[in-house]
Amino acid sequence: MVLSKKHYICRVMKRLFQKSAALTMALLVLFSTMSFAVNKHFCGKVLVEKSVFAKSKSCCAGMHDSTADPSEKNQCCTNEKVVVEGQDELKISNQNIDFQKDIIFSVFVFSYINLFEYLPQQIIPFKEYSPPLLVYDISVLDQVFLI
Repeated sequence: MVLSKKHYICRVMKRLFQKSAALTMALLVLFSTMSFAVNKHFCGKVLVEKSVFAKSKSCCAGMHDSTADPSEKNQCCTNEKVVVEGQDELKISNQNIDFQKDIIFSVFVFSYINLFEYLPQQIIPFKEYSPPLLVYDISVLDQVFLI
């Protein structure tokens, strides 16, 4: 049995869908568990610098002289840190499966995998060859006509 072009395309599309769904789920788990921090540095009420993974640099360090009150130095600049925490409550199940369940599960998986075994593709050697051209019309030569 030779698989038609339609069946071949369906099989390829099914594999493509399965791989893209697996990749999408893996990326979803990765990004839902990832956490990061955004550091913002304000001079007064103006946002001067924003950084995602590094600390933001201060611009107000040289603005005050050393004789000023230390509490006044921090009035100019403020740092704000916004932490976006990912999900850290992933449930990892380590259930102990007893020997009977393990055997039943392995037999089920083995039989299920062998259920969908594909047939080998049959090769037709003369598929690409065209039939020979007829030089003479044989029915006219033999004078055989259907009435």
